[in-house]
Amino acid sequence: MNKVRSSTSLHMVRTPNRPDVRLETLIEIATLYYLDHATQEELSRRFALSRVKIGRLLKRARAEGLVEIRVRQPSSVGAELEKDFVRRFGIDRLLVSIDHREPEAQRNAVAALVASHLERTLPENAVVAVGMGRNVSAVADTLVSRARAGVTFVCAIGGSLRAGEDMNPDHICRRLAARFGGDSETLYAPALVTSAELRAELYLNETVKLTLDRARRAHVALIGIGDLSEESNLVRMGWFSPAEIAEARLAGTIGDTMGYDFIDIHGRPANTSMQDRVIGLSRGDLERIPDVIAIASENTKAAAILGALRTGAINTLATSITNAHTILRLDDATTPLTPA
Repeated sequence: MNKVRSSTSLHMVRTPNRPDVRLETLIEIATLYYLDHATQEELSRRFALSRVKIGRLLKRARAEGLVEIRVRQPSSVGAELEKDFVRRFGIDRLLVSIDHREPEAQRNAVAALVASHLERTLPENAVVAVGMGRNVSAVADTLVSRARAGVTFVCAIGGSLRAGEDMNPDHICRRLAARFGGDSETLYAPALVTSAELRAELYLNETVKLTLDRARRAHVALIGIGDLSEESNLVRMGWFSPAEIAEARLAGTIGDTMGYDFIDIHGRPANTSMQDRVIGLSRGDLERIPDVIAIASENTKAAAILGALRTGAINTLATSITNAHTILRLDDATTPLTPA
């Protein structure tokens, strides 16, 4: 069995003090955890803080740039897989991460590949359309970028109070802009409305239209791929009722792109009442963006990723090695045999 070697580098910088925890204490906690490999339980006892508080402080240290972690893996990792994906699905590239046991570590590893891709390829004055979700959000936490002139991050979907700051496209755009030294643009509309008629009316609003038009002209789009599992964002945020989720599954819905474009495993629009109620870019809009980067780290999403690949709207897929192999097996199992 071939072993993959990777190296991890950590860089610490200082930021302005925060009133709740002294900056020196935050740096000490981050140093002990990331460099000296202290556990969160050990840190909890040492600093007389709960494990939950320690976890939040470590997350804050990364979000504020105190800690920057980059994982570098050899270019040969996933090279053969990429060739297979390009041939089968017509994508431009596959960004594939080695496997991690912990979901958050896996998400961060996949996000780091996307961040590196953006840092290499994003031109000055570029426009980036930004979706929602934990995988897209993680990209903002792993960027280590030099400032680039004129880059604008535009919300490609409306906002939701239930999503929280980490997952809301507006907050993700602001964090990405802060890392790149660029600007962000908010889509002043709710993510979810009650009917297709109300959505159509909102699309006529001048403010909504201007922002979506700018997102449609993006050079790059960052989108997530969702499934309809109990852990999916749609379920956790309460956007759709359990009855609607069950109905969608029975109708063959396998997942979604952008948080709302519901598809079956063949990439066709799913026949479900959940369609046409979210404010954001359409599949047709994505097809016109030069580099649509779909990010999915969870090992529960292989079928949803396959359906998304089959839409033809994705240019770059970022996922794990295990997911990549599972997708290829699913593709073999669900592709009709051509007559001899």
